[in-house]
Amino acid sequence: MRLLQRIVAGVVLTCGLVGLAAAQSDYPNRPLRWIVSYPPGGSTDVTARLMGQWLSQRLGQQVLIENRAGGGNNIGTEAAVRAAPDGYTIFLVNPANAINATLYPKLPFNFLDDLVPVGGIIRVPNVMTVTKNFPAKTVGEFIEYAKKNPGKVNMASSGAGTSVHLSGELFKSMAGIDMKHIPYKGAGPATTDLIGGQVDVIFDNMPSIITHIRAGTVRALGVTTAQRSPVLPDTQTVAESVPGYEASAWFGAAAPKGTPAYAIERLNREINAALADPGMRAKLADLGGVPIPGTPEQFWALHRMETEKWAKIVQFSGAKAE
Repeated sequence: MRLLQRIVAGVVLTCGLVGLAAAQSDYPNRPLRWIVSYPPGGSTDVTARLMGQWLSQRLGQQVLIENRAGGGNNIGTEAAVRAAPDGYTIFLVNPANAINATLYPKLPFNFLDDLVPVGGIIRVPNVMTVTKNFPAKTVGEFIEYAKKNPGKVNMASSGAGTSVHLSGELFKSMAGIDMKHIPYKGAGPATTDLIGGQVDVIFDNMPSIITHIRAGTVRALGVTTAQRSPVLPDTQTVAESVPGYEASAWFGAAAPKGTPAYAIERLNREINAALADPGMRAKLADLGGVPIPGTPEQFWALHRMETEKWAKIVQFSGAKAE
């Protein structure tokens, strides 16, 4: 009897290993979906579409972009969390996922626990940008002006609790200045008022503001990455005047918890191949993006660090979800 049980167990184990090997060698055998928590057309969506096109070619299966906007990024995130962990759902991770962990006190998921990392894609600077007639010409002069005029500088954002808003709040806390926050419903109307001089400064995403900087309707004072951006090579970093300041946007990929390791490994390998490809790097550079290749674990370490950083700034600013 025991011998028979051992034989049956061995057969079951062998069949299981054969099935796993078959699934691994056959992956992927149908289209994948990539959930993006923003509407079509923005830099977040464009990043997913560029990488999705690359993956479609490399994997031999279509990667279909599914825009699930709304709920402050949480609708799309929850859709990814609830998706089948079969290797056929990818989620585009962005700074809102780190911010929302504190901004929303009762989310129906825990981002870092309910999703698993695939890998990083790019880091994109925000740009500290002022109206063209603002008296300060550098970040240092801006700080000096703000200290002499407490509460009189108006800081626009694309909405309370967004990365644009909290980049400014981080600057306030580190520079020791006071600015009045003016939230807008999106970057478009905020930029319009900046051009018109109704507000003084914004820490906007580079793809949203770069056209206006080049046109001379607004002025860039500093980029929020640790190094200067090749897109604005003559613009200093904010950190050159405020040591340690860093508040760039970053994007990566995740998948539902329980996704097979072979799927994660394949997707990570292909994303890293894209980030090493000169043609793809050039396309991402047009967004102001600097590649952040690496392992899934390295990307999740970045996400944990960002979650902790923004938790402090959400608490400092008193930001509330709209």
